[in-house]
Amino acid sequence: MKKYIYFTVFVSGMTTLAAELSASRLIGNVFGTSNLVWAAIIGLMLFYLTIGYTLGGKQADKAPYAQGMYKVLAWGAFTLGIVPFIANPVLRAAATAFDGLQVGVMVGAFVAVLVLFSVPITLLGMISPYAIRLSMDDAEQAGKISGNIYAISTLGSFVGTYLPVLILIPTIGTTKTFLFFSLFLLFIAIVGIAKSAGKTAMLPYLLMVVAIAVLAFFGIGRNIKKTDGQIYETESAYNYIEVLQRGSETHLRLNDGQGVHSVYDPDNLDYNGPWEQFLVGPFFNAPPYSVSNVQRIAIVGLAAGTSARQATAIYGEIPIDGFEIDPKIIEIGEEYFGMDELDNLNAYAEDGRWGLEHSPHHYDIIAVDAYRPPYIPWHLTTVEFFEIAASHLTPIGVLTINVGRLPNDRRLINGLATTIAQIFPSVYVMDIPDTLNSIIYATKAPTDQGFLAANFVSLYESGTAHPLLMDAIQTAWEYQQPGYETTTVFTDDLAPIEWITNDMILGFMLGGDVSSLQ
Repeated sequence: MKKYIYFTVFVSGMTTLAAELSASRLIGNVFGTSNLVWAAIIGLMLFYLTIGYTLGGKQADKAPYAQGMYKVLAWGAFTLGIVPFIANPVLRAAATAFDGLQVGVMVGAFVAVLVLFSVPITLLGMISPYAIRLSMDDAEQAGKISGNIYAISTLGSFVGTYLPVLILIPTIGTTKTFLFFSLFLLFIAIVGIAKSAGKTAMLPYLLMVVAIAVLAFFGIGRNIKKTDGQIYETESAYNYIEVLQRGSETHLRLNDGQGVHSVYDPDNLDYNGPWEQFLVGPFFNAPPYSVSNVQRIAIVGLAAGTSARQATAIYGEIPIDGFEIDPKIIEIGEEYFGMDELDNLNAYAEDGRWGLEHSPHHYDIIAVDAYRPPYIPWHLTTVEFFEIAASHLTPIGVLTINVGRLPNDRRLINGLATTIAQIFPSVYVMDIPDTLNSIIYATKAPTDQGFLAANFVSLYESGTAHPLLMDAIQTAWEYQQPGYETTTVFTDDLAPIEWITNDMILGFMLGGDVSSLQ
């Protein structure tokens, strides 16, 4: 029986970590994957485990019988299995509230969903102290037995860290991942009850399996979100992915949906967003700068290829290297966003910094659009990264980067511009109209602000430039900012991106005007 108890501890530890990571995905589909969300999930899970450890120790001393532990385990497994089905209606309401930025509903739903995990995680927390008590047949071996139990539980947690994220969620989805761990753990509990108390004692607990099966029958197969115009949704190892049809346009949204990452319209290229503004960068160089000077482009954060499609229309079928960490997004780009039509696009499913650093090519434009809302990955914001970018630009190449801001808070822009200026001699900022995004342009060669206007005149007189480029240059000139405030320099050792972004989010949600985001 002791070996089976050890196996139980392993599976319980695995399920606990798997539940925590699956909870992050269940909640992240609606509320995003910000550090604030992660902190709330991890903090409350630890709190629930603390209660479980305390209750488990007391209950084990009060009734040191194996059937008692397995009954607790059965209820923990059962309540874990029903969590996604109870949470889904709440999350659907929260998704609607998130689209309308109804802060009260969002906060209430977030708290409600996290409370749902209090029962199963507390019950699972009771297992390790219970197992120690049941295995303690020799007081002189107390240290060894406790160490073995915690080691086995931690080993299970190790497996539970990777199994849902790398295998189960991308292949079967979040709800079925909960069901997998719930039913597996429930099976362990029922067998344990049979071993310790007889087959008759386990029969009532088979009703838990039936109940979960009924919930699964009626609950599985429904969309995660019910967004108007939704034509596709899925979950990858990195993101919840949603494709929407908005009139003639196809939109790509990720996770909480508070950003459109790609747009596709077979009959239109102008989307009034950041994508076309990246392509303005080279025209900050000394005039006359020709479209033909651009020979190769890199895009860090390719998404579904909007900028690549626009670049091909403006600069011709020049080679474009696109780095996108999520391979599923590349697949969706080919299926829904016309990426399969771009023979000049080389899409690489890898981290943008690593891919750029190991690229054998030099580029005339390096566009960085790697937001995982609300954050830019910190390793794409440092002096060291911008040194890599500069080393892969041609002598008159240009770096362009999409940056978020709030109506009265430009700290992120100031920090990035200050950092970029350590490497690049000339840095310019423009605010994209009707959005909370700005584009930072940095030229490898020293340039002047007036060069953009001079190149616009030259292109206009030649009459050869694509209208999308002309509109983008005009927008960049009209909304160009007078400068930026010199502040923090971000490095690989210290890049407080999350700190700044978290503070911006909290300040905005607690005292900001949410209507300005709509």
